[in-house]
Amino acid sequence: MKIRSLKAYKRSLALKKPYTIARDTFYNTENIFFEIELANGMIGLGAACPEGAVVGETADVTIKNLESDEISALIGKDIREFKGLISSVSGYYGRFPGTMAAVDIALHDAFGQFLDIPVVDFYGRQHQKMLTSITIGIKNVAETIEEATEYYSQGFKALKVKTGLDPQEDAERILKLRERFKDHFSIRVDANTGYNIDELAQFLDLTKDSNVEVVEQPFLPGRDKDLLEFTPELRKIFTADESLTSPATALALTKDMPYGIFNIKLMKCGGICPALQIADIAKNATIDLFWGCNDESLISITAALHAALSCKHTKFLDLDGSFDLAEDLAEGGFILEDGYLMTNNRSGFGLTKL
Repeated sequence: MKIRSLKAYKRSLALKKPYTIARDTFYNTENIFFEIELANGMIGLGAACPEGAVVGETADVTIKNLESDEISALIGKDIREFKGLISSVSGYYGRFPGTMAAVDIALHDAFGQFLDIPVVDFYGRQHQKMLTSITIGIKNVAETIEEATEYYSQGFKALKVKTGLDPQEDAERILKLRERFKDHFSIRVDANTGYNIDELAQFLDLTKDSNVEVVEQPFLPGRDKDLLEFTPELRKIFTADESLTSPATALALTKDMPYGIFNIKLMKCGGICPALQIADIAKNATIDLFWGCNDESLISITAALHAALSCKHTKFLDLDGSFDLAEDLAEGGFILEDGYLMTNNRSGFGLTKL
């Protein structure tokens, strides 16, 4: 089945409410959408939301790449060769993970529809559903409790709390969450590279009885070995994020084992194919998987879910990016039920374009 046409376009999507991390405050998000139409009329949907501060690619760069002659060369190619097509595009745009993610996701969706099978089942489903966390940005204690109460009423059972500005205030928020909700929530924290060694040590000491199950990238990339100052037991919950951008960086991070968990984001590594390469590296190093996201369309969130459910060593999901959007360009994809995410078991990614 031949590829008949391609279409790329950019949309600025409003967030339901702004949120703050250690690096910035966000009010909207620019997403790139990419469509691949097959000769039979099936349309594979792809999307990208690259974070320039982490991967050095902006939405404007992504859209320019997707409109290039190199991408246009996909027209007339056979969708059954989708992995080879991804590899071919990587030869031109392998340094642009947003570009690669949009192409990779759209090709996977088109191929899954052509084969009439969910993408996760093509790779081999290992999980039927998994709990996802939902994120609370950096806020004061009262606002943190208020937002957590909202998520409690919606049935969520895992929180990811943004930290990294002040370890004492960060710890107070965690302690108050535990005081208010007891053990209802699993609690994960994300410092977004905001701590130094002493600040991380202070935060960990203050929250040592709070059962924090994940601490995402506390230090800047390049300072990963500073985590070796902490015990092997503590390092099991340390999670590589900003430092983990490709299979090559994944391999490098298995040396000395500063992290016990890898946070895989399709927007960092460039789509499902490199994500599963990272997953294989982690598996051989006995490192658990945590699948994360930016503020993304449910198109790319669903793609990440399919990849995550195909890996036996996936332990955590943080695929809540589309929940933050006040608007989107597709629906379907996944089902959210009592805090758990599952696929809708339709072909491809089970998406419907709005």
